[in-house]
Amino acid sequence: MKLNHFLIFLNGVLLLGACHTQQKATESPSANTKKITVKYPATRKDDTVTDDYFRRKISDPYRWLEDDQSAETKAWVVEQNKVTNSYLSQIPDREKFKKRLSTLFNYERYTPPFKEGGKYYYFKNDGLQNQSILYSQEKLDGPATPVLDPNKFSADGTTSLGEMDFSRDGRYLAYSTSKGGSDWRTIVVKDMKTGEMLPDVIEWVKFSGISWKGNGFYYTRYPEPRKGDELKAANKFGAVYYHALGTPQSADLLVYDDKSSPDRSFGGATTEDERFLIINGWESTSGNMLAVKDLSMRSDVFVTIAGSFDKDFSVVDNIGDQLLILTNHNAPNQRLILVDPAKPAEKDWKTLIAEDENDVLQSVSVCGGKILCTYLHNAASSLRAFELNGKLIREVALPEIGSVSGVSGKSGDSQAFFSFTSFLRPSTVYSLDMNTLNITVFKAPALDFNPELYTTEQVWYNSKDGTRVPMFITHRRDMRLDGSNPTLLYGYGGFNISLTPSFSASRAALLENNGVYAVANIRGGGEFGEKWHRAGTKCQKQNVFDDFISAAEFLIAQKYTSSSRLAIQGGSNGGLLVGACMTQRPDLYRVCFPQVGVLDMLRYHQFTIGYAWATDYGRSDVPEEFNCLIKYSPLHNVKEVSYPATMVTTADHDDRVVPAHSFKFAATLQEKHQGSNPVLIRIETSAGHGAGKPTAKIIEEASDILAFMFYNMK
Repeated sequence: MKLNHFLIFLNGVLLLGACHTQQKATESPSANTKKITVKYPATRKDDTVTDDYFRRKISDPYRWLEDDQSAETKAWVVEQNKVTNSYLSQIPDREKFKKRLSTLFNYERYTPPFKEGGKYYYFKNDGLQNQSILYSQEKLDGPATPVLDPNKFSADGTTSLGEMDFSRDGRYLAYSTSKGGSDWRTIVVKDMKTGEMLPDVIEWVKFSGISWKGNGFYYTRYPEPRKGDELKAANKFGAVYYHALGTPQSADLLVYDDKSSPDRSFGGATTEDERFLIINGWESTSGNMLAVKDLSMRSDVFVTIAGSFDKDFSVVDNIGDQLLILTNHNAPNQRLILVDPAKPAEKDWKTLIAEDENDVLQSVSVCGGKILCTYLHNAASSLRAFELNGKLIREVALPEIGSVSGVSGKSGDSQAFFSFTSFLRPSTVYSLDMNTLNITVFKAPALDFNPELYTTEQVWYNSKDGTRVPMFITHRRDMRLDGSNPTLLYGYGGFNISLTPSFSASRAALLENNGVYAVANIRGGGEFGEKWHRAGTKCQKQNVFDDFISAAEFLIAQKYTSSSRLAIQGGSNGGLLVGACMTQRPDLYRVCFPQVGVLDMLRYHQFTIGYAWATDYGRSDVPEEFNCLIKYSPLHNVKEVSYPATMVTTADHDDRVVPAHSFKFAATLQEKHQGSNPVLIRIETSAGHGAGKPTAKIIEEASDILAFMFYNMK
């Protein structure tokens, strides 16, 4: 499909590249520090609010915190931030971490170049810029010109670039912007020849690509929400529209919708040659319907290729009259098929690249007359090249165990590009010769960190039910296994998302302070295909928590660390992971960071796009699923016990996982916590779920997390 170029390294974990610079010593956090006292703000409790779930009464005394626009909620946010900021300001090493992270982040970062209209484009960040800038150049070795600077979108850098696409001739660039981290987008158009902005402005766009056809483009929009409900109302009736340049949005053509199914949304995209319009329909985070229309014909009829929503179908591009489709239909580890829209029945599908029984086929690109496939092998990338008939040519040699991303190249070009990273290799852009399949370094940044002092190992441990689970552990080469090492264990475990090796400046600061960074590839993720994912969904979700708890127990048993030196962290679904594990085993960790987490499992589906997560979680209005959800829902399992030092993090513009989850969880923790460890909430302003967050805010949050962690580990 036509490429939508995303700003791929600004979501809180910056991917960096190889370097050989000398490491500077970092002062260790002070060992002898006074205890900081905390006085929590009074939070009104309304015991009259209850819900009846199948004759079981469930109290929700902090329901009022769901109203993010009320004066009372806003005042509560101010008071909570005062307490948290006061605590953090008293940590002696907070500024040392911020200074060091500012140095670590200050290096040039590039995305792989891509070609549009005969020119090359790429994103570059000089180091501490809040947003990366789009550059163009006529030749790869020629001078570069900045053509789009998102830093100028807003004074504070909190308006970010979202999706984008060039017209086929490269004349126009349509791109979306997001304010304060919200998922809502506004699409505008720039004339790349004159540098002027066109009057076209498209509003109420969400979960949308941008895909050109002729003198306009396809996009997805939702009905305008009621004023005040923009960041919390359920998003329903997502529909595909076509916008012709020079016309008002009110004249946009409705292309595809389903008014009988409000929970279904649709996206439209064209193939690279703009011949086919592909419609993807979804009602959850996994599984989609697929329909296609041949735009070279006058007919308005869409041909349905996949009508149900139980499997994944993704069109890569077309090869002549046939569509190249990546799917897990009858292939849990995915396969590549060819489908002729003139003969769409399953019996006429042709398997081009069969499923690999061991490795997951993750992504596919057509470049230089070949098919490039990225696979996952034991949670790390492999890159394989195939002929257009599906015959394997060979595997492309990669530098080490790591992750491939951002593969870019045109079907007729002899050169492709991709990014490669590992836990110790900052993101490096490689050039791939499509004739020889040899790679060379194209852009490798240099930064103030020496990876030679550290090593990454992959270990396997047994979960509670005996399932073997892999985990990456990164640490100093000369580290002693004596249980004293400050350790951060990270996980996600959901929505078929895989955690693969990647470098982060904030993790580098952890390693420099004799820290250990561990990533557990637990069930619910996509590291081993659909079966691994399904084993961590709905009433099997406890497997995810058991896997993570077992990872913590392994690290302690093998003396990487001890309970007094162990922190756990996760965001979004990973925030649920941390919330569930800390309420189930509060004795196991010293510090917990549930970030932008899904923490109220009984009401999550009532906000924004939450209903789409039900295929992973289940819903509280289904009796069997309610019985599973209530057992682990973090909000509903806070007890009157001592909890680890906890800093809940959220943001006021998060309309993916609304901040009410974190507000109610923090209020309940502060009410019931029996120990002396701090249980705080850090509420970022003018920020959302993570995408497009300015570099300055990323550094501030990472500094606070590291300072809080080391201080509470003494």
